[in-house]
Amino acid sequence: MPNRRNFLLWCAGLWAMAAGLARAQTPADPLATLVRDITGGAALTPGRVTIDTPRLADNGHSVPLKVSVDNPMTATNHVRSITLLSPRNPRPLIAKFVLGPHTGRAEISTRVRLNGTQVVLAISQLSDGSFWSGSAEVEVTESACLDAG
Repeated sequence: MPNRRNFLLWCAGLWAMAAGLARAQTPADPLATLVRDITGGAALTPGRVTIDTPRLADNGHSVPLKVSVDNPMTATNHVRSITLLSPRNPRPLIAKFVLGPHTGRAEISTRVRLNGTQVVLAISQLSDGSFWSGSAEVEVTESACLDAG
């Protein structure tokens, strides 16, 4: 005969099963789908990309950021693009910069908005079709992006 204890155990089991299914369907990396879209499923190799930014940003509304890629800028071997991603921003794709062999240097400088402390990711596509990445953690004391949605 069912009693209160059995009913509560049944509810707890059902809740645990639902929580397990929700965790299984949630991607471990919030940027995984976006990175796959950018690279077309190609391998993303860490290295060659350096992000220079302050470790501590007092204000997330305007964080200076410089990205450089260790690669020559010749007609046959150059950087095609640099893409900046932020996992905690409401819109994780911060910017995409298109470069070419006549750019001179594989380097960009900008200011970005960051919604709290996070790791900023930069992805560089080279002319040979390879993708390289670099990242930097930024501690933000006053978040930005609260008005985006």
